[in-house]
Amino acid sequence: MRRIFVGFLIIFILSACSQGKDFDTTEEEDDEIIDTEDVEVPGEIFTSEKQNYEIDEEEMKLSIKTYLDSHNELDEASYPFQDAMYEEKELNKNEFEKLARITELTKENDVNFSNYISNNTLPEGYQGESERISQYITAYNALLYEVDEMFNNLMDDANKGEVPKINIKSIMSKTDVVNGREQNKIEAFLDKKNIKTKAFGLGASEE
Repeated sequence: MRRIFVGFLIIFILSACSQGKDFDTTEEEDDEIIDTEDVEVPGEIFTSEKQNYEIDEEEMKLSIKTYLDSHNELDEASYPFQDAMYEEKELNKNEFEKLARITELTKENDVNFSNYISNNTLPEGYQGESERISQYITAYNALLYEVDEMFNNLMDDANKGEVPKINIKSIMSKTDVVNGREQNKIEAFLDKKNIKTKAFGLGASEE
């Protein structure tokens, strides 16, 4: 249910802003949903303590790959919990702790990568595109959090017999970053640099 709502809303927004492909689609709705008890919290996110280093191209490619793959795994891991909650199924303490950990890791992943590209010298041709990737993924996550909250509010209003209110203006403000046009630029950069990632539905993440 959540995927249908989120997927439809995001597709609508991105379609209005660009003819490019969208990051998240309802095609995933056909995938088998994993039971929340079986979800494993991803064990790897992007981390780096480096500051004021000159990063070589090999490390930069691996950093981008790790960041995007981690984002993808965390995004997928959150779906079963969100689906369960939006279908008004109660989560037990263990399930809530898993979801909280996934959310925490998602934010850490974004902050760690943003700090990494801000505090080091990147190879030629990588600074602008790395910032584009960081801004896109961070805004995408923020958009999903906002849509999740909106969905909950819609359900609460509907249950109270009130007319649901949708703050489209707030969501549309994020589409300057999260849109098909920007995603196409990111995908073109990844392809040019031969960076294989599971994000964006690009397939295998093997080098």
